[in-house]
Amino acid sequence: MKKAISSLAAISTLLLSTSAYATLKTDKVTLKPNMVLQYNKLPSSAENISEAFSEGVFYGRLRLNTFYLDWQNEDKAGAVKDNRAMGLGGSIIYKSAPLKGISGTVGLYTSQNPSFYRMQASDISYLKAGKDTFSRYDTDKTGNFGMTVLAQAYLQYDIANTSLYAGRQMFESVFTKSNDTKMIPNTFDGITATINDVPKTKIKLAYLASQKLRDHTVSHDVIAYNGWEENDDSGVNKNLTVARIGNDNSLSIVSVTNKSIKNLKVDVSYAIVPDVVSNLAFEAHYTIPVGADWKVLPGVRYMQQFDNLGASYDVANLSGNHIGYDNAKSLDSNLLALRLDIKNQAFLARIGYSQIADEADIIAPWRGFPTGGFTRAMAQLNWCANTKTYMIRAGYDFSKAKLIPGFSIMARYAIQDFDDKKDGVQADSNIIHIDARQNIGKNLEAKLRLGFVNVEGDILKSNGINYKSDSSYNEYRFELNYFF
Repeated sequence: MKKAISSLAAISTLLLSTSAYATLKTDKVTLKPNMVLQYNKLPSSAENISEAFSEGVFYGRLRLNTFYLDWQNEDKAGAVKDNRAMGLGGSIIYKSAPLKGISGTVGLYTSQNPSFYRMQASDISYLKAGKDTFSRYDTDKTGNFGMTVLAQAYLQYDIANTSLYAGRQMFESVFTKSNDTKMIPNTFDGITATINDVPKTKIKLAYLASQKLRDHTVSHDVIAYNGWEENDDSGVNKNLTVARIGNDNSLSIVSVTNKSIKNLKVDVSYAIVPDVVSNLAFEAHYTIPVGADWKVLPGVRYMQQFDNLGASYDVANLSGNHIGYDNAKSLDSNLLALRLDIKNQAFLARIGYSQIADEADIIAPWRGFPTGGFTRAMAQLNWCANTKTYMIRAGYDFSKAKLIPGFSIMARYAIQDFDDKKDGVQADSNIIHIDARQNIGKNLEAKLRLGFVNVEGDILKSNGINYKSDSSYNEYRFELNYFF
């Protein structure tokens, strides 16, 4: 990794610029660093049906997302093209007041694409990060940009310390995330439950019949691939097509989080798509106070992926190129990720490492990135077979340090060591990723994201003649969020 060695000097710089952990807290909501909304104001209980609606609460949001991606080798065989995109819109979420424990939530979202800053309809296949600001499938069929969609619509029943949800909803787990970093969150249609009746334990259950990715206007299968029409997430396995596994698959999840031991948080989760694949995940984080407000937190994540398909065709590589895989017809695989955090109220430093077994790629089309929180950098997919990633990250919240109100910055440096013998995975790379946030008053947040990806251009493919693609690029994102 020649470029990786030359980039090591950047680490000292990254330690001085430091994880964007600032939150934007309004009277109604808190926007957390991972863009998940926490509701600070919820409707009070209603006495009758009329009050259930009249005492409900609206949550408004205006947002802007802009993207520009600059490829180092734009003209190479016409395979890539510099691309740009903009999403302008927002959301209105309404929560009714609970009546005898029953309430409802609906969320209408819109993302519009101004003509002065978007690709031509004929070029939308070149889009990378900005593709989530509209539906490529709809635009390809109609020629029209922009989308407005009911991304949340569910009923909720609360009894004791248990909440049941039915309908279109977000579901946060190690496998699934709302991942609301663009204009519209990733949501699922199904039934879920959150149970807090066991002391120091949270149990989450889910039966998810379908998924609606951020750039889709209608629900689709949770795992089956069929171009832009079905599950086209970057983590989807393109061998698992509708023709092979149908488009009526479901995803079921059980997650148990326990904090019975002081300073120790343990999570065990299981997910299954019947007759296709299942995954058992174990995660643990331990907090070690070391004086004043400083803490050291070691953490580990292990995932075991099980093949329930028994395919007669090749399935191991996500993209469909199985050169270099010993057993291409199996989905069996595993992942180990480690991290060490050093933090106080304003500062966080993290060292991370992950390795994927030299078996199959990990299947993760539900936006819960298998290496997320350990080694994954912005827009990276580093859970292909026999991939090792080394990451160092640091962040500083100048607001919490009472230096610059509302400002925080994070930087990450990652070395991704892919398997050179596998033609279906990318070449080795290193990434610098920087996030800067500025809260303006109580209701407005501005966020700048920068990504610089250097990819090795001298790694030969298995034929000994051609080279893996040098897919180096720089990416620039800017986002505004205003809540009312």
